[in-house]
Amino acid sequence: MSLPPLRLKKNEDRRLRAGHLWVFSNEVDVSATPLTAFDPGAMAQVQDARGAPLGTAYVNPRSLIAARLVSRQRHRVLDGDLLRRRIGRALALRDALFDRPFYRLVYGEGDGLPGLVVDRFGSVLVAQVTTAGMERVIDDVVQALRETVGPTGILLRNDTSGRALEGLESYVRTAAGEVPEVLEVEENGVRFHAPVTGQKTGWFYDHRMNRARMAAYARGRRVLDVFSYVGGWGVQAAAAGAARVTCVDASAPALEFVSRSAELNGVADRVVTRRADAFDALMRLGADGERFGVVVLDPPAFIKRKKDLKAGEEAYRRANQLAMELLEPDGILVSASCSYHMPREGLQGAMLRASRRLGRDLQVLEEGHQGPDHPIHPAIPETAYLKAFIARVA
Repeated sequence: MSLPPLRLKKNEDRRLRAGHLWVFSNEVDVSATPLTAFDPGAMAQVQDARGAPLGTAYVNPRSLIAARLVSRQRHRVLDGDLLRRRIGRALALRDALFDRPFYRLVYGEGDGLPGLVVDRFGSVLVAQVTTAGMERVIDDVVQALRETVGPTGILLRNDTSGRALEGLESYVRTAAGEVPEVLEVEENGVRFHAPVTGQKTGWFYDHRMNRARMAAYARGRRVLDVFSYVGGWGVQAAAAGAARVTCVDASAPALEFVSRSAELNGVADRVVTRRADAFDALMRLGADGERFGVVVLDPPAFIKRKKDLKAGEEAYRRANQLAMELLEPDGILVSASCSYHMPREGLQGAMLRASRRLGRDLQVLEEGHQGPDHPIHPAIPETAYLKAFIARVA
């Protein structure tokens, strides 16, 4: 197949040659190959300034990321065959790592499929498409998932805010089979119910390993799970033997699922929920003289854009300080950040500043990041976003 060229400016091929997959709009030689000549999602052959091919990509003239490479081969297009190969490779990795079918099956660029995320809940798949190029082949995506995994149902949760940046509409629909309203999840031997209409795909698999690390510190202690969502941390702490767990979230439906999952695992007598803004709850608990052996802070991204870094760092500092005020001597703080723009040094620094303001000593015991079902592309820093520290506060 002959593909139209997308020519880059002089020296703008260096990042691609180093392994990156993105072409930004200001890197394109629009006098030679106008971006406006491409329909959103159309395939092109990416070339350096001299016309040498660098690979194939899908293009979106409406996006800051104007093109995303799908192959280093000069004529390879994004089609059903490529999708089946890449999804099959992703599945083989997960099957080798996990003994139960609950994981992130496809992680975008980390699995060579830019714009596609798929989470697996046993026999049900929940997929998110975030780019025009992947949306253009969405029927092929669904068919490839059916042939590779054989699910009983596939849900397209194409309602993320990022789709607007690609000029895409927002929608949710069942693409194949039947999808229940409540998803069943098993993680670290603990069972959960999660809403299919919940945050993201309904569950956050990225913290699986970090929640496993937390379990050893929870036994026999009072645990506070802040920003709890449906209780991934809190219910696992109770299952690990925590004396009592308090889950705090602003969402009443999310807290209902905390209670459902606590009941499912026979720990409902040791799990309580509290509906409140996280910062308000931390301050109220402190004013009431409450103390905990373990506090888990797993907030949503406080820093969504680089320009928000300073304000976001202060939010992390404040949250960690309020959490430390609730810790008994030698208590354990589990502090996490899913903000890509917050480096690990920044999160650790926020924890340190919080401890010094309180005159308490901080020991970092363990450090975690996203699990292996979220593989990092070494040339794309954006694929490494999750940070987590387990620390003792004297």
